[in-house]
Amino acid sequence: MMKIYNTLTRTKETFKPLEPGKVKMYVCGPTVYNYIHVGNSRSTVAFDTIRRYLEYRGYDVNYVSNFTDVDDKIIRTAKEMKITPVEVAEKFIAAFAEDTQALEVKEATVHPRVMDNIPEIVAFIEVLVEKGFAYESHGDVYYRTEKFEKYGQLSDQSIKDLRVGASERIDEEENRKKESPIDFALWKAAKTDEISWDSPWGPGRPGWHIECSVMATKYLGDTIDIHGGGHDLTFPHHENEIAQSEAKTGHPFANYWMHNGFVTMGESEEKMSKSLGNFVMVHDILKEVDAQVLRFLLASSHYRRPIKFSERALEEARINLDKIRVAYKNARYRLENAEAILSTDQADIAVFMELEANFVKEMDDDFQADNALSVIYHFVKELNMYSERETVSQGVLDQALEVLEQMMLVFGITLQAEGMLDDDIQTLIDERIQARKDKDFARSDEIRDYLKEQGIILDDTPQGTRWRRA
Repeated sequence: MMKIYNTLTRTKETFKPLEPGKVKMYVCGPTVYNYIHVGNSRSTVAFDTIRRYLEYRGYDVNYVSNFTDVDDKIIRTAKEMKITPVEVAEKFIAAFAEDTQALEVKEATVHPRVMDNIPEIVAFIEVLVEKGFAYESHGDVYYRTEKFEKYGQLSDQSIKDLRVGASERIDEEENRKKESPIDFALWKAAKTDEISWDSPWGPGRPGWHIECSVMATKYLGDTIDIHGGGHDLTFPHHENEIAQSEAKTGHPFANYWMHNGFVTMGESEEKMSKSLGNFVMVHDILKEVDAQVLRFLLASSHYRRPIKFSERALEEARINLDKIRVAYKNARYRLENAEAILSTDQADIAVFMELEANFVKEMDDDFQADNALSVIYHFVKELNMYSERETVSQGVLDQALEVLEQMMLVFGITLQAEGMLDDDIQTLIDERIQARKDKDFARSDEIRDYLKEQGIILDDTPQGTRWRRA
């Protein structure tokens, strides 16, 4: 029985999708005005891991993640780069795709963009105005927040406290436009030389919050199973999404709200962010670090906990991932001389099946990735001990390797190397073995040195020569 921590209720709840066997999932995507940093990628990887596990458990996941391609930051970047906002969005959407593909993030079922949904956004706002949940003021349209009785429920705040806090931040000009300081913009009147679209309230562009409400309900329906995003989006973004969506449809917007923790840096463990200047771009670090190692680091902690990013953390992730890779490679090697069937097959298979069941138990409990990885490390230990036996069974190894591959795929880690590269490596190893038999030690050393330059380490064991990636 799968349980998910629901931010809305602040409890773990049994997961019951709207439709058996299917999951409607919306995750807030990036505002595309720059390359993503490691902190941004945490949310992308966390929810990709959750999606992968849902699919591992047999669910058909309709996964929608948007691009915010019109925003103050995009407009500012366009002016700085002397290109159009559309060109800025195209550039950084392509960069996002390149970085996330390197991190083995699965493509979303749909990647909607704000600019492609302006008519739907205008129509959505019109309904809110008609229902009295929104009003026009000087070309802007604001949401009448105090009309929505449940406002503040997601972030566990009262309307009174929010009103006091907002009144201290709002400027005088904005205060004149609003009925209440906690009202928020659905539509912003056009400014000089800024991108805009026509609307019943004059030229302008959407507010940030309305965009996700429109795209989520357009592609997934009035009520969705899971809505995810970073912890910092709980308020005001997700709070506002609920108010807008439920005021329009009259139905619950999302049954489960999930929020991931931050990536922190430095001794003070501050949140990684562009505003603080303490960030590392993904496309920069991937020039120095194996993408699978970075993915493993980001996926290996429970999604709600913060991750401390450092060289030490990356090195620990590399060491742990390498242990899994080596165990996998050793077991694959033993398959070549494995027996078809052994009398102990069922008992040996049962050991690995029990560990797989423990993996499922941990992941079913609100996706406890760290606990699930502890199970995998135990699995790898058992696999190593089995591989070191004098006689091994093909059936046991085949099943254990398949289970390990599938568990690691949940974390976005592919253990099977590219076929052609494997073949090339093995051809050289075979040539080296023959050279040693012929006492051509110069050629043997030459092959070893060449493979080492390519990041391939050879281990000569009593069972033969094995290889692994450095």
